Amino acid sequence: MCNPKASSPSSFVSTKQTHFVNPNKGVDFHIDHDQELDRWPTTCEALEEMRAIGSISGPTAITGLILYSRAMISMLFLGYLGELELAGGSLSIGFANITGYSVISGLAMGMEPICGQAYGAKQMKILGLTLQRTVVLLLSTSIPISFMWLNMKRILLWCGQDEEISSMAHTFIVFAIPDLFFLSLLHPLRIYLRTQSITLPLTYCSAISVLLHVPLNFLLVRYFNMGIAGVALAMAWTNLNLFLLLCSFIYFSGVYKDSWVAPSVDCLRGWSSLLALAVPTCVSVCLEWWWYEFMIMLCGFLPNPKTTIASMGILIQTTSLVYVFPSALSLGVSTRVGNELGTRRPARARISMIVSLTLAVALGLAAMLFTTLMRHQWAKFFTSDKEILKLTALVLPIAGLCELGNCPQTTGCGGVERKRKANNRSKHQPRLILLGGNASGYSYGICVENGVCWAMARLACSTGLMCIAHVLCSVHNRLDC
Repeated sequence: MCNPKASSPSSFVSTKQTHFVNPNKGVDFHIDHDQELDRWPTTCEALEEMRAIGSISGPTAITGLILYSRAMISMLFLGYLGELELAGGSLSIGFANITGYSVISGLAMGMEPICGQAYGAKQMKILGLTLQRTVVLLLSTSIPISFMWLNMKRILLWCGQDEEISSMAHTFIVFAIPDLFFLSLLHPLRIYLRTQSITLPLTYCSAISVLLHVPLNFLLVRYFNMGIAGVALAMAWTNLNLFLLLCSFIYFSGVYKDSWVAPSVDCLRGWSSLLALAVPTCVSVCLEWWWYEFMIMLCGFLPNPKTTIASMGILIQTTSLVYVFPSALSLGVSTRVGNELGTRRPARARISMIVSLTLAVALGLAAMLFTTLMRHQWAKFFTSDKEILKLTALVLPIAGLCELGNCPQTTGCGGVERKRKANNRSKHQPRLILLGGNASGYSYGICVENGVCWAMARLACSTGLMCIAHVLCSVHNRLDC
């Protein structure tokens, strides 16, 4: 049976040789510290690690699918309202992701290395203090972003977007401003729970909030006849429900007791460690998110912007669905690596990385297969417009090709950023993303002439190059302490 016991923390911290007992020979032998870090995991260790990662990534993936269904429901209601609403909503969501959601998500991820290693080292008070600091940081960031959203129409028109679509997009994003502040509270709370391996309650709370999302859309869109504004308000309302449910769970379960720190001026001090991780990580996350979101903006310059923007909106929903799985795997391995490093076991952290990257390659192949087989059926869930269906079917296989590189690099980032010197990831990752960003920018030059397919093909090539570069950097920078 494969049931290896976890090695003691001291066996990986000491620079001296460590003694292990061979049950077959009954004698001691020495394994050098460097050899332990460089060796490949055995089959038993790999299976054990897969179970450990799965216990975190499994519920996280289910939660991601539930939250994705919320976004899909919103897109379905936008498609129900009409082609203009679908195009305007897609453009607005792309603008919101570029200027707001990616920034909030990236800054929040700065607390993961701190909380993960603090939990592994059983320094629970640091969890509560980091949670407070992150909430203050995100709320402060949301204020200038909301002012930008209020001027979205001017920005889009200045960029040369279609006036009719810009007006519809402006209506959507104005009513989505409360969602920005709700996410500033929700993101840190989810990370706070996940770094403690508390994932199932998050799944249950997400399921309840999404179940309420459908009647909320019917109420606001059809009963009150609010149109696209109702879809935006329903999204914000759903996130508020999720936040309230999580707060209720934390309070009644007593999870907060060990890590609770009364709000004080302490949360306004000691920001250097958080900002040193949050800012570079935010840059990396933003650049990664912007790949596809900028594609929506560029589609506004094509001859038939309503069709191309609507098609790209459907495409992004597809990639969001596919992204749930490597993202969950990334979060799982990030928690595992953070906890192992917190208990001073870098060799176990390295095994987590190797196993997760192997799983990520399999996920990339599955994603490409899914988008290829579903290319003619998928868009029919959102619209019946023949032009949109034709364009979406043409682009989906290319998007699947992008995931061949995107899945491994997403998972790899999750593990590397949990190193004690987590800013190593922040140094390399923006450069790798910029490699793709430059290719995506170059695709802008050919996008106007040759359309979405050429742009997606360039994006697929840049994703593959970025994945190769990331693997090389990960190999060069070994996971040790």
